[in-house]
Amino acid sequence: MEEVNTVAVVSPGAPSPKGSGIVFLYHDYEQCLLVAEKLDKSLEISYCYNMQEAMEVIWAGGNTDVVLADERNGGWDLLVQLRQSTHFKNIPFIILAAELTPDSVRRARELKANDIFQVDISKGDLGLRVNFLAGQKRRLAGSVARKLGHLHFKTPFWKRALDLIVVGTAMIGLIPVYLLVGIVIRVDSRGPVFYKSRRVGSGYRIFDLYKFRTMRVDADKLIKDMSAFNTYSKKNGDSDNNDQASLCADCKALGLSQCEQMLFLDGRQICERVYHRQKENEVAFMKFQNDPRITRVGTFLRNTSLDELPQFINIIKGDMSLVGNRPLPLYEAEKLTTDDKIIRFAGPAGLTGLWQVTKRGKSDMSEEERIRLDVEYARNFSFRMDLRIILKTFPALFQSENV
Repeated sequence: MEEVNTVAVVSPGAPSPKGSGIVFLYHDYEQCLLVAEKLDKSLEISYCYNMQEAMEVIWAGGNTDVVLADERNGGWDLLVQLRQSTHFKNIPFIILAAELTPDSVRRARELKANDIFQVDISKGDLGLRVNFLAGQKRRLAGSVARKLGHLHFKTPFWKRALDLIVVGTAMIGLIPVYLLVGIVIRVDSRGPVFYKSRRVGSGYRIFDLYKFRTMRVDADKLIKDMSAFNTYSKKNGDSDNNDQASLCADCKALGLSQCEQMLFLDGRQICERVYHRQKENEVAFMKFQNDPRITRVGTFLRNTSLDELPQFINIIKGDMSLVGNRPLPLYEAEKLTTDDKIIRFAGPAGLTGLWQVTKRGKSDMSEEERIRLDVEYARNFSFRMDLRIILKTFPALFQSENV
């Protein structure tokens, strides 16, 4: 019997299916089945009826590889929503249009869609395009993993034994705390008790990380207005105010009448010199003081680090260790793949680590300093260092840090 893709029909309020790779916003379930036949069998499809359901699947699942959206079902609005998002702005997006007109193609380019196809999927190579876009994350992870392969990192026996003994014993004693926190979260705000997100750990391996939910369910819709409050933001007092102009300052200084090296990126043209300068000014980490997205209970859970307790499950599973470098969201990890930064992924991923006990709660920590501490741990971790970090973690837990 021929293997077919799993197609999940999402109903209002239903949880996101585990492992969703494709979010398909469309009004015709039969068309969804036809698409499934053309896709890689490892991909799962979440079939949504409207934009709100699609956003809930994307937010709850945290592992969407590609979005397919019909313009008649709010596809354009969903595209705008995602491109304004910090967490999900890089998700590949394909618009399905009734007709491929010059206006629809131009609009797709301006809104930074990755592609546009006719709704009639019998025309064109939609399946091939979706399979290619869905494999981008895996190709990036594979490329980075090969760079790290020569280091041959393997969790030492002493580290794994320490994890199982300490965390296994703690989980038994914390069962009442798990139950109490779960009840309080459900009473305080609408939404699930646990939050799951895709993270990049040791060796650039991607896994699902668990936390108690501390934010509102619409948290991602709010983050687009908060980039100015990111405590890791770099000061760009010397940035070029003419980056969006037809002639950048660098080319103007050379006496050129136009930029000679133009790139077509995300639906717009940009000078290559400007592009590289903007990449240098991007920050990898996101952290906010007095974040309004956090619930009342969430503030307490974060300040006491109780929101991290479900990660004990990740430790028992072997996804991460008790001590190590924090596993990062995909959108952060993708910015740390240069040779001087990638070494942080050569060490173990962990619940607590060197930078947390060194600078936790202090607003003067720069992104460069945090990366330097991660690299230092990856290169020098030992049984003695881990014990020292564990002992320092307990007082650090209760430092006031509303982030």
